[in-house]
Amino acid sequence: MGANTSQVSDLSDNPNLRALVGTESISENDPFWNQLISFTFISPTCSGDSKLLEEIVIPLAKLLIENNPRTGNFCALVRIFLGRTKELKISTECQDQLFIWQAHNTLFMIRCLIKVFIREMSEEELRLQFSYQERAPETGSEDLLEELLSNLVHLIVEVPLLDITYSILFEAVTTLLIVFSYQLFHKDILRDGIMYQHMMKGKCLCLTSRLVKTLLYNFIRQEKCPPPAAHIFEPKAEGGLLYGLASGVASGLWSVFTLGGAGIKAGIDQEPNPLPLSNQSLLLLLVLANLTDGPGWPNAYRQAITCFRNTQDTSALLMEQPHTFQINFNSLYTALCEQQRSDQATLLLYTLLHQNPNMRTYILSRTDMDNLVLPILEILYHVEERNSHHVYMALIILLILTEDDAFNRSIHEVVLKNVTWYTERSLTEISLGSLLILVVIRTIQFNMTRTRVQSEIHQSVNSFFGPNNNVLHHLFALLSKKHNKVLEQATQSLRGRQGDNTALPDYAQDLNVIEEVICMMLEIINSCLCNSLHHNPNLVYALLYKRELFEQFRMHPSFQDIMQNLDTVIGFFSQRLEQAGSDLSVERVQEVIMKGAQALPKDRLKVNPVTHTH
Repeated sequence: MGANTSQVSDLSDNPNLRALVGTESISENDPFWNQLISFTFISPTCSGDSKLLEEIVIPLAKLLIENNPRTGNFCALVRIFLGRTKELKISTECQDQLFIWQAHNTLFMIRCLIKVFIREMSEEELRLQFSYQERAPETGSEDLLEELLSNLVHLIVEVPLLDITYSILFEAVTTLLIVFSYQLFHKDILRDGIMYQHMMKGKCLCLTSRLVKTLLYNFIRQEKCPPPAAHIFEPKAEGGLLYGLASGVASGLWSVFTLGGAGIKAGIDQEPNPLPLSNQSLLLLLVLANLTDGPGWPNAYRQAITCFRNTQDTSALLMEQPHTFQINFNSLYTALCEQQRSDQATLLLYTLLHQNPNMRTYILSRTDMDNLVLPILEILYHVEERNSHHVYMALIILLILTEDDAFNRSIHEVVLKNVTWYTERSLTEISLGSLLILVVIRTIQFNMTRTRVQSEIHQSVNSFFGPNNNVLHHLFALLSKKHNKVLEQATQSLRGRQGDNTALPDYAQDLNVIEEVICMMLEIINSCLCNSLHHNPNLVYALLYKRELFEQFRMHPSFQDIMQNLDTVIGFFSQRLEQAGSDLSVERVQEVIMKGAQALPKDRLKVNPVTHTH
């Protein structure tokens, strides 16, 4: 680009870029390369400028695709970068900002070009672009693409994160993300692609645990973009080129996991991302963790994520685990608590709870679970601002947590005061368990009106009421107990204060809240029974097993209409179980329920028999 390039609009006519993509081969020893990578680029400050940059890069990259087989200039550019990566660590120790700046610029150009290459050609054609070289006879049969990937991984794990290295580390992480973006252009899962094999079986394999650990620590550290003074090549880092150009790739890759859509609804203004390296590192970690196993070899990155241990864990391993390492669980837990507003942090939490038993045990042993649960509940409370996949992940996280009896006991012992984000009514004092029940039921009820996610929500309800989860019992037992306790307190208070004019506690409001929660829960169950009975065998099983919990609600005037369908279902399946015989196993009971769900006439269930409004 050259030292004089300062605006996006200058790029298409820049003589150095024209020479790079042109028809003349340029020797790696030519002073041209030093001039090309010594540019100061004014960062785009809006998405429009970032889009303009991509539009200008595309025709330049297409010219390079056409001419590179004869010139080998792209390979020369890659070799210029590889030559500098060997000295990056020393340059960092010596605070050689000029050297790091030029290395960053080189990688930035490679990344912009590769993004277009991937869009325009197959993996095999991309590999060929890395093989065209007019002058490099001493290199033999070296695979330049694998060398680039290997050097990027080495850069990420070996170069320390400082103000002067922040940008090049960000570029390295983002370039790897772009390399894996081939999946975006294929409907089928890529299991044996060139990039995949290089990362899974090539030179990168030995660095698996170090890469996963470094990406986790990047997420944990939550380092912001350094101030402009630290970037002699980045006059405007925050919200500019560093994040803006990568955001399209990052959000695109994230859509692979969320099946489309971002964490916040379109149209809602967002602040410029102050944590680009942290967020990109987390995205790359999730991409690596979700790569499929290859034909004959497992995903080493997933193995590393599922078996890492706490730094304070000094116990010996029962068996040798590949790619294991140790990391500070307290720091990771803190970062997870602080970052749950983002989809990717929620997905990481789900991944760790689901796949890493060490981390799951640690999280469930914490005495400050409110720090983790409250952000998740806030996500669910603001359900209208989140996409259905983020909401569903949050619900599944709560499902995993509530499978633990100790967790279910402990959350009802944590008393919260003044939950400010809950605005429907003033919650001056409420237990964490009660808040969880209130928010989860409210969330599920809200989503019942959204047909696109009804099946997901109905299935999550079925999971919450599964044989290994006691949520139904805990919910109704607790609600019944609280309802009776408030009634008793109100009665005793009235008897004991005859003639006393002091204000009484607002027991009527407390009763109204409890009855509203009970009603919402019954409405959700009723919706599942009417709309997807065959998808909810666990729910039917729980209704039969804990039928006594509903006795006191049956005669309550607020719940009589809702209870009609529950009584119909309980009566119908009870009769079929009696006909099936006595001493039935759990498996046999579930079989009877599954067959009965297909046989129950739909007209026997009243759709929306509820007159209750909120």
